[in-house]
Amino acid sequence: MTAPAAPYLEGLNPEQKICVEAPDGPLLILAGAGTGKTRTLTARIAHLLATGRARGSQILAVTFTNKAAKELRARAENYAGGGGGGGVFLSWAGTFHSMGARILRHHAELVGRRSNFTILDASDQQRLVKDLLKSANIDPARMPPALAHHLIERWKDRALAPDQIPSEEKQAHDGRIIKIYRAYQDQLKNLNAMDFGDLLMECLRLFRDAPEILEQYQNRFSHIFVDEYQDTNVAQYLWLRLLAAREKNLCCVGDDDQSIYGWRGAELGNILRFEKDFPGATIIRLERNYRSTGHILGGASAVISHNGSRLGKTLRAQEGDGDKIRLIRAHDGKDEAQRVCREILTLREKRVSLDEIAILVRSTAQMRSFEEEFLDLALPYRIIGGARFYERAEIRDIIAYLRLIAQPDDDLAFRRIVNVPKRGLGAKSVLCLTQAARDEGASLLDACSLHEDSLKPSGLKSAAIRKLRDFAAMIKRFADHKDALPLETLAEKVMDESGYRRMWAETKTPDAETRLDNLAEMLRACGEFDSLEGYLEHVALVMEIEAEAGGERVSLMTLHAAKGLEFDAVFLPGWEEGLMPHIRALTQDGLRGLEEERRLAHVGMTRARRNLYVGCADMRLIHGFWQDCLPSRFIAEIPQEHVEILPIAQPFGAEPVASAPLFSPSEGGAEEASEEESSLFSVGARAHHKIFGAGTVSRVEGKKVTVRFDDPPSEKTIMAGFLIRLPDGDSQGSSNFVMTGK
Repeated sequence: MTAPAAPYLEGLNPEQKICVEAPDGPLLILAGAGTGKTRTLTARIAHLLATGRARGSQILAVTFTNKAAKELRARAENYAGGGGGGGVFLSWAGTFHSMGARILRHHAELVGRRSNFTILDASDQQRLVKDLLKSANIDPARMPPALAHHLIERWKDRALAPDQIPSEEKQAHDGRIIKIYRAYQDQLKNLNAMDFGDLLMECLRLFRDAPEILEQYQNRFSHIFVDEYQDTNVAQYLWLRLLAAREKNLCCVGDDDQSIYGWRGAELGNILRFEKDFPGATIIRLERNYRSTGHILGGASAVISHNGSRLGKTLRAQEGDGDKIRLIRAHDGKDEAQRVCREILTLREKRVSLDEIAILVRSTAQMRSFEEEFLDLALPYRIIGGARFYERAEIRDIIAYLRLIAQPDDDLAFRRIVNVPKRGLGAKSVLCLTQAARDEGASLLDACSLHEDSLKPSGLKSAAIRKLRDFAAMIKRFADHKDALPLETLAEKVMDESGYRRMWAETKTPDAETRLDNLAEMLRACGEFDSLEGYLEHVALVMEIEAEAGGERVSLMTLHAAKGLEFDAVFLPGWEEGLMPHIRALTQDGLRGLEEERRLAHVGMTRARRNLYVGCADMRLIHGFWQDCLPSRFIAEIPQEHVEILPIAQPFGAEPVASAPLFSPSEGGAEEASEEESSLFSVGARAHHKIFGAGTVSRVEGKKVTVRFDDPPSEKTIMAGFLIRLPDGDSQGSSNFVMTGK
């Protein structure tokens, strides 16, 4: 009589079972979206425990989130308990950071710390960097604290101490940043503290300087498991490789097609090099997808197949073909949002829960049009992984300017923006002004214009008084124009003359361009209102409306925030060249950036179980200009047999027209510029880009053209195929330019 299978083997498909029962040695489980990777990983751990090949204390299992670690531990122990393992506790299961911290607390003195060292959070880290920059008399305009902190984080992701920074990187950045990095490390040591990067970098130093300690942990861990291996950075890779060097029982689960965090330090090469790094490694592909239907997987697999940097696999649906991917072709962004919301209402009528519907956008600036439609239709929604549009700091700042222009007595708005951008009016100056205003019975704005005899007793210095008067004069100038100018023009005037937009244009932080995108979207919103008062009333109502707690809500988030989630219905709007794939990824990282954008598209598509909608618009308002849009090359990469093109909605009474043909990659790929396109540009020539506007060519290197753009001021290196040569003497550029020859 055949003995019954162990509980952890029940329901596994053949490939999953092979993974679970594979012999010792390096193992890479290449698990596509929806293929049951977590179940496979935990079943393998349970198998080791149940068969006596390892004890719970001999297993190291590392993840990227505490939630994932908790789920992995609970599942493995449940399986092992049912299979005769006695519910063995996995004492070494957690995130990379928590495991690194645990090791370092046992050996803190060897890395210059005491065992009770503090782990600084991101805000404390940035505050420390800011103080060090100030002490070094480094102008924050030349080296913003957020940028300095970002550079230090990225160096630590690569396990680079201050004396290990490559010379070309020292030259690329202000050389003083290396001194700040060194001072930062010294200060952490003085504070008996570490940041998150240290938890692995100091571990690596410990293992290098004390090989007997490394040997102790190599002997302790007979088997090492890693989840989401494609998201590991260089420091994590080196840490794992050292710990696994003795036993070589390293089991990594990951998907190279879902590596979307390169901008955060993730190194795709870690998973692509697995066989080379661990000779004799076994690679097993999990391709049976239990989440999505055949048409969705067919489209997603076809898109990702265009990437060259991948190990390769083909997802196979276990749920039938289902409905085709629906393409929504809209006139503009507002029309796109309206059509998406109509489809959502149709899904709700078919009894699809709003909790099972998601809109995944490439840029946060896309969210506003959807939020407006949700409010108009009373559709409850939630923002996942970020703030609502009107709650974002940069939007609230400009709204504070507009409130003060409309209502000079708004002291709350005054306090928010009197020193934004910085004008040398700190908290002390505002406190003194408040005292003077209270004594005179005036608003803060009116108090700025009081005679010096009324202001100086409060403690205000002459320099501060001059700055306050300049600020008040600027607000009055805006107010004098508020009825004569269109609201969009007034708002743009505020952004530019206050220096607010220039502040973000000159800030070299990772989120600066996103904030500029949001400001541009705010201008578009202002263009929909006839008066400042009407707009402010609308914003107040938007901020007041909240979805009922506990009720069903549509989820609205970025594609990056959606990784690991799944929904019955997913909408992917804005699939146009320049937005998806995003122009910044293409111009900054070239082919590598394009392939990460394609992986992002693949992740978005595979979030959908039954219904997938892809949207694109024929034109969008970008930085104040209407731009013609080309459908994304990713749309053209979806085979026609998987797509249903929904008819373009026409104005009332118009005759229906056929949809325009899908975009062909040969018509707008722009992956490489031709020699003919490159020859159009020379130093000093004027050029126009559909996102960044007009500028002057400062350098030409083969097919790459460096342009110094006018407004907002910035310099970027861009493939020639994304630019158009402006006629001599054209200082602004047309609002209808598209990419050269595309």
